[in-house]
Amino acid sequence: MTTVDTPDTPFAVVDATRLDRNAARLRDHLRGLGVPLRLHVKTSKSVEVAERVHAGGPITVSTLAEAEHFAAAGYRDVLYAVGIDPHKLPRVAALLRRRVTLTVLLDSLAQAEAVARFAQQEDLRVPALVEIDCDGHRGGVAAADPALVQIGRALGDNLAGVLTHAGESYFAYTPEALHESAQNERDVAVAAAEALRSARMSCPVVSVGSTPTAHAATDLSGVTEVRAGNYVFFDLVMAGIGVCDIGDLALSVVVTVIGHRHDKNWVLTDGGWMATSRDRGTQAQAVDQGYGLVADLRGDVIPGLLMTGASQEHGVLSTRNGEPVPELPVGTRLRILPNHACATAAQHERYHVVSGANPAVEATWSRHRGW
Repeated sequence: MTTVDTPDTPFAVVDATRLDRNAARLRDHLRGLGVPLRLHVKTSKSVEVAERVHAGGPITVSTLAEAEHFAAAGYRDVLYAVGIDPHKLPRVAALLRRRVTLTVLLDSLAQAEAVARFAQQEDLRVPALVEIDCDGHRGGVAAADPALVQIGRALGDNLAGVLTHAGESYFAYTPEALHESAQNERDVAVAAAEALRSARMSCPVVSVGSTPTAHAATDLSGVTEVRAGNYVFFDLVMAGIGVCDIGDLALSVVVTVIGHRHDKNWVLTDGGWMATSRDRGTQAQAVDQGYGLVADLRGDVIPGLLMTGASQEHGVLSTRNGEPVPELPVGTRLRILPNHACATAAQHERYHVVSGANPAVEATWSRHRGW
């Protein structure tokens, strides 16, 4: 029997018990609000994870490689939620011709004209959502900007609707702030849809989503779908803003103690940033978790112990307040709980699946990489 003591470290572990619990929580919440989920697979990039939590349902991807990979696995309703590069449209067309409903995203007149021109040349409808800026986090056009209507008209029959992403919700540190972010996301998306409809354009899709707002939303009237992906694993950033508890984190990285620096109160492991990433997403939060919390092999957090340093293949563990590090002999295996599940998962080609504290590896799930 393979256990978490067997594979060479470092390797990624998914706790299926926590994964299932996380999936059920959001599924039940959205069911109560009457809005379907469009799972974002960018966190796990795993068909096995998607099948477990959202089998065959509509998905969101962050790369065309993901779209192609999931299409090969039978997924037929795919949203590519990164602004479309016109050079990638032939790959979009190839998927559309395979009877995959692949929707693209854009926020400029130049993109809209490129999509419309390509669609006409290829005798295809290329469904496109217009990205709406609801909080200044990244891309998008304002709901009240006249450019929105211009973009919609340029798209013509390719216009499928609007999309918002409340990226600033990742910096909302109270339940009130999270709820406000979720409500604003919904309000802006619906306003953008109404602006297009008032200009006599069809806007069937009103898509909103982020893991924080998906959980904080209480009113999704006018919304047709919610996108979320991080929630399947959760991470320390999500715990830091109160969306989950540390006990909900389903992803960790198993590492091995390979040495000590007693003069510096350090424990050294074989898991550096190549295994856990350099993400320091909790640095701006009330509690800085370094490069990740440290748990024993059962998944129980070791109080006060953090991963505080990372070079390529070395991790440094030390204590939060300078207390002596616990006795961890060379060869001890530990689990690092990540700041950002998407970034940590990206370092690995597969997941070793366990259930709770049981050390048995029940399965190995593959993970797709590339663009």
